[in-house]
Amino acid sequence: MQQIILAIAGKPGLYKLVSRGNNNLIVEALDGTHKRMPAFATERITSLNDIAMFTETDDVPLMDVLENLKNLENGQKASINEKKASGEELRAYFTKVLPEWDQDRVQNSHIKKLITWYNILVEAGITDFKEPENPEDSEASKASEE
Repeated sequence: MQQIILAIAGKPGLYKLVSRGNNNLIVEALDGTHKRMPAFATERITSLNDIAMFTETDDVPLMDVLENLKNLENGQKASINEKKASGEELRAYFTKVLPEWDQDRVQNSHIKKLITWYNILVEAGITDFKEPENPEDSEASKASEE
């Protein structure tokens, strides 16, 4: 994902980082408005690259979960309506996306937010969730392991 996509606590939706100011970031809403606004250091701003989902073993980066969701939906918007689905339906759907998810720590609200974010990203045309692996980097890491 070349663009830096951000979630800002207390503000709905997702935002694309446009530029950096002295004491703030300039972000653009990924919804249809494309409204630009400042985001200040006092707000809890999180890059989607820094978020992970709880599983029974290791935490799984959000980008991997989004990639699983894209594969399940063939790159289309989610087939479930997260606003109307029951908790049971959400949990069954999420099991198809991430079978080993931690059912004690992942709440229905987390699943709803994930689906909402996924739909926002698909509508904005952002579907490259995984960085393409650089073959030179993987060769270098293999050589250092030997």
